[in-house]
Amino acid sequence: MDRNGIVEHFIRVRDDLTLFAAEYPAAHRAADGDDPLPVVCLPGLSRNSRDFHGFAQALSNDREKPRRVIAVDYRGRGRSDWDPDPSRYQLSVEAGDVLEICGALDIDAAIFVGTSRGGLILHLLPGMAPGLSRANILNDIGPVIEIGGLLAIARYLNDEGRYASWRAAAMALKMLHGPAFPALQASDWDEMAQSLYREADGVIIPDFDPALVAPLLELSAETPLADLWPLFDRLRAQPLMVIRGETSSLLSQKTVLDMARRHPGLHSLTVPGQGHAPLLHLPGVIEPIADFLATLA
Repeated sequence: MDRNGIVEHFIRVRDDLTLFAAEYPAAHRAADGDDPLPVVCLPGLSRNSRDFHGFAQALSNDREKPRRVIAVDYRGRGRSDWDPDPSRYQLSVEAGDVLEICGALDIDAAIFVGTSRGGLILHLLPGMAPGLSRANILNDIGPVIEIGGLLAIARYLNDEGRYASWRAAAMALKMLHGPAFPALQASDWDEMAQSLYREADGVIIPDFDPALVAPLLELSAETPLADLWPLFDRLRAQPLMVIRGETSSLLSQKTVLDMARRHPGLHSLTVPGQGHAPLLHLPGVIEPIADFLATLA
């Protein structure tokens, strides 16, 4: 356990890679004596478990019902091994990794939070491990992905730079994403830099395998994307919340409305002043999530 109370897990998976997961134990017993389901957090394409640090702290230290929270580094991200075979950077493989991590940590039922790519993985889990996900939160992702937003992600990931200082990295993030995130403060950009980058040989660099970006660079505005509605329909059996950034370029309001028509119990939240993908621990976001969790038996 590190000085922040995080339990660090390094888990060897089927193809001999070692993957990292950060565990935030519940700070105390729930006020009602209940043992609530854990929350498993799955990050976006190039992101890692540090994205969920503030969110996990808030849930694990909740006054009434603290929860055990696990945040995952997929292969090729954060503190997990890079895959020597880049063709394995795909959703089905990463979903299998999530199942192995859950098995290693004795998680047979959980609430899942998926940001962007993590939400796509959540679309696969019901078919791979029925009963594992008891409720899901999709953060700025759904069964229809706007190709323009995907192309924008490809461009900025391909142009990721090297920075002389953490301040320079934070300022670069603000320059790139600031127009879509007017709600963020200076400290938020600093935290984002700490979660996105790592220091190597005195230089601040992106904390992911650059090979992740290659498939995105093959996309164009005419590229047909997979129909995910049949997979989304599998999520209808469980409580579901979708969070959309007000200025998101990846998840449209129309898609959220279509999701609500297919899932009549859908809880939805549009986050003002944030784009793709909203920071979950900020005021105005964490409270509705806590309210949604409170509705779950």
